[in-house]
Amino acid sequence: MAVLTLDNLTKHFPGGVRAVEGLSLAVGDGELMVLAGPSGCGKTTTLRLIAGLESPTAGGIALGGRPLDGVPPKGRDVAMVFQSHALYPHLSVAGNLGFGLRLRGVAREEIRDRVAWVAEMLGIGELLARRPGELSGGQQQRVALGRAIVRKPKLFLFDEPLSNLDAALRAELRAEIRRLQARLGVTSLYVTHDQAEAMTLGQRIAVLRDGRLQQLDEPRTIYQQPANRFVAAVFGSPGMNLVEGRLEAWEGQLVFVAGSAAGGASAEAGDAGLTLPIAPCHRERLQGRAGKPITLGVRPEHVRPAAECGPDAPRFPATVEAVEPIGPETHVRANAGGQPLVLRTGAAPGLRAGDRIELGVTPESLLFFDSESGHRLGLAHHRR
Repeated sequence: MAVLTLDNLTKHFPGGVRAVEGLSLAVGDGELMVLAGPSGCGKTTTLRLIAGLESPTAGGIALGGRPLDGVPPKGRDVAMVFQSHALYPHLSVAGNLGFGLRLRGVAREEIRDRVAWVAEMLGIGELLARRPGELSGGQQQRVALGRAIVRKPKLFLFDEPLSNLDAALRAELRAEIRRLQARLGVTSLYVTHDQAEAMTLGQRIAVLRDGRLQQLDEPRTIYQQPANRFVAAVFGSPGMNLVEGRLEAWEGQLVFVAGSAAGGASAEAGDAGLTLPIAPCHRERLQGRAGKPITLGVRPEHVRPAAECGPDAPRFPATVEAVEPIGPETHVRANAGGQPLVLRTGAAPGLRAGDRIELGVTPESLLFFDSESGHRLGLAHHRR
C-alpha cells in the first residue's frame, strides 16, 4: 500500500516566509490527487518537501506507512516530473530514459527491457536514438514522463509539467497522463494552478492558500459546494459572481440587498441597487443574519434571461455592458443596480451592449458566504 500521508507539515523560510502551514492530508493508494491554488500558495514547496529536496520545519511525511524523516531523495522511491523537461542534452532519448536506472546499478539487460517497455507505452519508440534538441516540446515532455515511469516508483510527483506547452498539446497530454496513471495505478500528486487540469485530472483536489488547506474534495464538490469564498473564486471560468451586500427583513420577507438598495430602500426599488428575495430553501439557515453583511455567490451559468427561468426564480433588471462570443457559448457582462454580473449562455443570445434585460437566478443555485471569514454559510463540513 503506497499511501502518502502528510501530518501537520510545515515549512518556514528565513525572513518569516510561511510557505506551508500545518498541512495534513492523505493520498490514497493508486489515487491521483491534485494540489491546486494560485502562484505562491505552497504547492511546489509541498512537492519538494515530499521529494526530500527541502526539509520541513515541523510535521511528518510517510509513504506506505514508512516515515521519510531524514531519508535522502534517492532513498524515497519517489519520481518527480518537472515543469522544465530537465533532459540531458548530450544523451539520446534512450540514454535519458535509462539514466536513473544506471545510477541505481540496474543490470544493462533490465534497463534495455524497461526502456523498450516505457517507449512503447508512450509511443516514442522511433525517437530512442534522437537527442532532446531534435524533439518537439510535447515529445520532450513524453520523455520526461517516461524517465519517471521507467523507475517504477511508489509515488509520482508532477510539478506543473504541462505549463510550457500550448493549449492543444496540454489537453492531449492531460488525457495521456490520466490514462497512464490509471493503467499503472501509482499513487500520484499533481501540482497545477490551471483549474482545467485540476478538474479533469484529479480524483480529489486539495486547494491551498498561503500554505494552508482550504478544501479537499472531489472536483464536482469543489465546484458546486466550495467551502469558502476563496475556493469559489478560484474555480470556474468565468469565475463565480460574488456580490457584497447584506440581509434585510422587509415587510416580513428576508431580502438580500446590495449597492444603494442596502441603504434601506424598498424591495421594489428596481434600479436602486440589487435586491433578491431569499427563497424558502435558504431562509431557515439565514434567518438569524438579518442586518448583517453577507456575500452572495452564483455561477455565471445560473444567471439567465428571465424568460428562461421558472416562475419562482427571483428576477431583477440589468443592463448589458459587453457580449463576448467564446466558441459554442457566449459570456455576457451585465450591470444590475451597480453590481457587475457575468452570464454564460448559448452561442447566439441576441443581446447587444446597452440592452435592458430582466434576469433571473435559480434559487437553489445561490450560495451565501460570511463577509468577514469568507466561509460558506450552512456548510456543516467538507471532506478531508
